[in-house]
Amino acid sequence: MTTRTMDTAQELAAFLRSRREGLDPDRLGLPSHRRPRRTPGLRREEVAELAGVSTDYVIRLEQARGPRPSAEVLAALARALRLNSSERDYLFDLAGRRRPGTGEPDAGAAASLARLVGDFSPLAAMLLDHRYDILAWNPEMARLLPGFETVPPSRRNAMWLCLMHPEMRGFYADREQVLRDGIAHLRAAWAAHPQDRALSGLIAEFAAQDEDFARLWSQREVGVNGRGRKVLRHPAAGAITVDFEVLLPLQDPELRLLVYRAADEKSRASLDRLYAR
Repeated sequence: MTTRTMDTAQELAAFLRSRREGLDPDRLGLPSHRRPRRTPGLRREEVAELAGVSTDYVIRLEQARGPRPSAEVLAALARALRLNSSERDYLFDLAGRRRPGTGEPDAGAAASLARLVGDFSPLAAMLLDHRYDILAWNPEMARLLPGFETVPPSRRNAMWLCLMHPEMRGFYADREQVLRDGIAHLRAAWAAHPQDRALSGLIAEFAAQDEDFARLWSQREVGVNGRGRKVLRHPAAGAITVDFEVLLPLQDPELRLLVYRAADEKSRASLDRLYAR
């Protein structure tokens, strides 16, 4: 990974290979062959047959030599490789078949949504862009994230906080899953914004400085987790379980609102005490 914008042809090739190699031919009900499989997953000719394209075409795509696939071919490959909706979007983004995002939110929209973040009090809320840069937050979120207000403005990024901020190193009880979800989102954003040098630079920095990030990034998981539960280990309030929701404004899908709320009465009481300080 470098700070240059992404090479979409090379990433498309690597993504197709990784998904082909991750499929179990037995679970797909494919006929057995006398010739033993030397590598895991499906053979290229099997993917070609399932997608209705030639084996040579699949080979050229996996070697980054093929022409840009049409939307019809991409849909067929997505079906053949059993891609989920996030992976399918990623495939289309890599091939340039979805309209790319601008990479920068409208200033007026950001200001309006920042006011809305304040209105979410007493629920902890913050506004992020596709890079996970934190654009706005309310007092409850500032108190919930350890040491957040001491972080320089240039480092107010949710992934940077999780990876690099010492006070948040043990904040998430399941840090591995939080990183996995965040990286899956960043990979989807990376494909949707291939010319975003700021995003590419962030990813390169994280991969160079954190072994966990580099390991999980190499697995090429893609997805956006819009709802779930996290267990937090707050240095002052102790263990807190929160449910989170990610809301996308209809007119500004490049932005997202993240809202935390207590998942149980004990956590609610802990949050009330924390926010009252």
